[in-house]
Amino acid sequence: MDIDVVKVGMADLNSALHPCMITTLGLGSCVGVALYDPKTKISGLAHVMLPSSEQAKNNSNIAKFADTAIVKLVDDMVKLGAKRERIVAKLAGGAQMFVFNGGSDLMRIGYRNVVASKEKLAELNIPIISEDTGGNYGRTIELYSDDGRLMIKTIGFGIKQI
Repeated sequence: MDIDVVKVGMADLNSALHPCMITTLGLGSCVGVALYDPKTKISGLAHVMLPSSEQAKNNSNIAKFADTAIVKLVDDMVKLGAKRERIVAKLAGGAQMFVFNGGSDLMRIGYRNVVASKEKLAELNIPIISEDTGGNYGRTIELYSDDGRLMIKTIGFGIKQI
């Protein structure tokens, strides 16, 4: 069976009907929010760069922020036929790619992206069924619509599936 390959860039999101594979490259401190409706197999992926649109002067790209990207992605999936109450989430990324002096959370963008994504998903009652977050390495992820698996490829840490 031929599947559509959908690419999601940085600060971007996309959703697609089954059969598809949605991928995003080079997640560092960014978080990949993978959403999936197991009945319709409608899939969606957001490459979130920052935690909150309310803390940015230029927030015109809603795909850039956890608080706005996740809402848009869910809405797009529902328009394709997904049921909001069936959607489940998987998270990957949110690494701390650089070490900064001091203990301020302000520079811990990866951690803040993960927390903001979890808060928005909880607010929308979307369960997180698995995650691979943190660390200090980049990830490339692929979401497969046939079974909702999320393939995570890393440099130096191998390939895993969640």
